[in-house]
Amino acid sequence: MNLNDKQDMKEKNEEQIIGLTAIEVKQRVKEGKVNHIPKTPSRTLPQIIRANLFTRFNAINFALAAVIILAGSPKNAIFVGVIIVNTLIGVIQEVKAKRTLEKLSVISAAHAKVLRDCEIKDIPVDEIVLDDIVYLETGLQILADGEVISSNGLEVDESMLTGEADAISKHSGEKLMSGSFVVSGDGYAVVTKVGKETYSSTLAEEARQFKIINSELQAAIDKIFRVIIWIVPPLSLLLILTQLRIPGYTWQDAAIGAVSGIVGMIPEGLVLLTSATFIVSILKLSKYDTLVQELCATEVLARVDVLCLDKTGTLTQGDLRLSEVKNIGSRSKEEIDHVLAALINNIPSNNPTQKAILAKYEKYDNSMKPIEKIAFSSKRKWSGITFENIGTWILGAPEIILNKEYHFIESIVKEEAKKGKRVLLLANLHNNLNEKLEGKIESVALILIEDIIREAAPDVLKYFDSQGVGVKIISGDSPVTVSEVARRAGVSNWDKYVDARELPEDNENLKELIRNTTVFGRVTPHQKKRIVLALQDMGHTVAMTGDGVNDVLALKSSDCGIAMANGSDATKAVAQLVLMKSDFSALPKVLEEGRKQINNLERVSELFLSKTVFCIILSFVCSILFIEYPILPIQLSLVGSCAIGIPSFFLALLPSTGGVKKGFLTRILTVSVPNGILIALFTLITFILSIQFGLPMDYSRTLAVLMFAGISMVVLFRVARPLTNFKTVLCVAMFGIIVLAFLTPIGRYIFSLSKIRFEHWLISVAVIVISSPLITKIVDIFRIKVNKKYKVKTT
Repeated sequence: MNLNDKQDMKEKNEEQIIGLTAIEVKQRVKEGKVNHIPKTPSRTLPQIIRANLFTRFNAINFALAAVIILAGSPKNAIFVGVIIVNTLIGVIQEVKAKRTLEKLSVISAAHAKVLRDCEIKDIPVDEIVLDDIVYLETGLQILADGEVISSNGLEVDESMLTGEADAISKHSGEKLMSGSFVVSGDGYAVVTKVGKETYSSTLAEEARQFKIINSELQAAIDKIFRVIIWIVPPLSLLLILTQLRIPGYTWQDAAIGAVSGIVGMIPEGLVLLTSATFIVSILKLSKYDTLVQELCATEVLARVDVLCLDKTGTLTQGDLRLSEVKNIGSRSKEEIDHVLAALINNIPSNNPTQKAILAKYEKYDNSMKPIEKIAFSSKRKWSGITFENIGTWILGAPEIILNKEYHFIESIVKEEAKKGKRVLLLANLHNNLNEKLEGKIESVALILIEDIIREAAPDVLKYFDSQGVGVKIISGDSPVTVSEVARRAGVSNWDKYVDARELPEDNENLKELIRNTTVFGRVTPHQKKRIVLALQDMGHTVAMTGDGVNDVLALKSSDCGIAMANGSDATKAVAQLVLMKSDFSALPKVLEEGRKQINNLERVSELFLSKTVFCIILSFVCSILFIEYPILPIQLSLVGSCAIGIPSFFLALLPSTGGVKKGFLTRILTVSVPNGILIALFTLITFILSIQFGLPMDYSRTLAVLMFAGISMVVLFRVARPLTNFKTVLCVAMFGIIVLAFLTPIGRYIFSLSKIRFEHWLISVAVIVISSPLITKIVDIFRIKVNKKYKVKTT
């Protein structure tokens, strides 16, 4: 078919296809048959605020703050500030991530060319209606499901939906799916499905419900709070009743004492610290072009032991490269280059293979005039041009062009194909150009095309291998091709591959196959999800990367979904991490940040939970002995800030190395429980002895606070080990602030402290110093025994 024939056919098609009229469009809009794209599966602003604000934790603290204010002591309600800050952090981060995603949205800004009233019009995607006639040409995205009614060499890339990289030829009557792209030719299609009825939307719909990421750290904190919720109400009631029965105590005094005990039992600072460290990590990771959509996503990635990668766009750049032009005939290299340049610059197509060759042969001799052309199609698998002076040249699949003569070069072609390369044949047809390739065909050269491996891929894969993270490659491409790409990228066991069409139906057999396989080819979207679920059933923590709609189900099912920014909207919406430059070389940084968070948070969690155990014991003993609660809320805030909150924030952000082990909750409880018991013991003894010696209540409380602060500082110094210059300065500074609160008039006024006599200073400091090695020894012995009994691994 020559150029004039092609133009005539296009004009003839346009004469026969008139499209919808304006009246018909209005009627379909009225009936709701419009291509409204379903909203991505992320939380709305009211849902975000509600999820972060209305929690049991917040409810308890706001109620306690109200009681304190009603009792006439607003300064003792300062602890409510922690709740407000924690809520704001969560809301701001999630809203920021949501807005960034909306800016990334590409399909919402897409336009379609539709034929209406015999005229092609450019309209937004959400104005397409059912039965619209859409004009398709090279480079356009298909924005609604349809059926081809006219095709002129129309070829479509459906890799976003199926994972299959090869272009598919489309003829009259064949289906088109939204989300695919036209890579060659042109034509017309009638829209058969719109909005949520389209194929890409039905896949996204399966992942529509918002998913809370599987965080062991958050699960441990939630478990602690569930236990505390059971302990706090009865113990609080008991404390309130006993405080009311103390002679001379008003209801205001009883309320303040009871609230102090209740507030101390809730480790509100731990929640704030967890959120704060996640936020700092998120800010750090933004420098590596990584958008973290859920606060604890980095923590989960740090626990991942299997990473599932797609080939296209992850291991490879998504583009092709001309690897080699292998001369297999008698023509010179110069002549081959000369012909190939002319041929590739005149072929009426724009597929990835052509682009790869064109990148090397951008310049060619314009004097070589084409007389006749046949465009490439996936059905024909070749293209050809007849030039004025150099005859007819063909470029395409060797087995199709040579037919019965293919066996002469078959071994060479197969050898290159095993290396993962796409092989094309450049041949000279000694005849006029014709569809059946009749005439003598002279094999001239093999054109070898290969995927471009991301520059960072080998280093990233080597890093994950060194960290004990297994890698599985899951792709819609041929398993042989994917295996070779995996080899070039440096994937271990790249030669262990399987065609997903042969996956067993039985789950146990599937798990055994997955255990011994690295590369999976020809995988469908539901098979990807099935592989991820099988890995999780085998006890693995799984991360999944992807960019297409075909990856949505697997991303949603994985423990940590990682999307490419140039991927589909549905993919970005369900993922916990979005790589803004579509380059997974940032993942090692995310892993390092996550491991630093967990290891450091585990260390400082000891401080918060020690205070919780301390306050539970203190409340129980005070209730049993019918004595005043020795610590006021404002005093608890002083020690909690200087010995726990402020230093914990800095300690949690310091560099930390080492892998992450399971058993987070058990490990922190083995040190927090003895800590809390010992702090409570020394504080109660100090308070009770002070009362017995006839010291005033305010003075006895001050001595109890001093002992509480001193022993808490002992715990802080132990947690900070090994001590560096920074850690030493930090701990000494915190201790100095506490001392100033006791020594200065303004400090004593704010924190309701009394001036301590010199001899009591000496006794208190001596007890604290002498008890320091004893406390450390007791806690270490307890930890070792418990860890050994329950076989808990230490980090």
